[in-house]
Amino acid sequence: MPRLYACQAEGCAPIVRAFEKGERFAELFPDARTVASGLRVPVAVADFMMLDAIRASGGQAVAGSEAAIGQWMRRASAAEGISVCPETAVCLDVLEKLIAAGEVKPDDEVVVFNTGAATKYLEALPVELPLLDKEAVDWSAVSGPVAP
Repeated sequence: MPRLYACQAEGCAPIVRAFEKGERFAELFPDARTVASGLRVPVAVADFMMLDAIRASGGQAVAGSEAAIGQWMRRASAAEGISVCPETAVCLDVLEKLIAAGEVKPDDEVVVFNTGAATKYLEALPVELPLLDKEAVDWSAVSGPVAP
């Protein structure tokens, strides 16, 4: 059986908290906030089933960094050309932590689900565009000759 890992954003991590405390049931996570809206689940249905499965498999529940979400979305896109959702970015951050801790070895097979695309989460990747001085542009050079 594969090891199962629950990945949650640090801004909403009730399963991670319950796992770390050795509890079978997760408490409500107050004031849940994360740009990974699919992970913004402050109280989970079947929490005990998730926690039982994680423990039985020898896995863990780990929180990913909220600050790393945008970085991982950009990194995956640049490296693989894959547009990943914020929830997947959290998983990639957790995977990096697990590798650094020696929990996941270089020859381990790992499956990370990409359940969405970056284009659905514009708020996760704010873009800073330069301000164009419209008076400084030679519009005739940009548009070409105007037809009569």
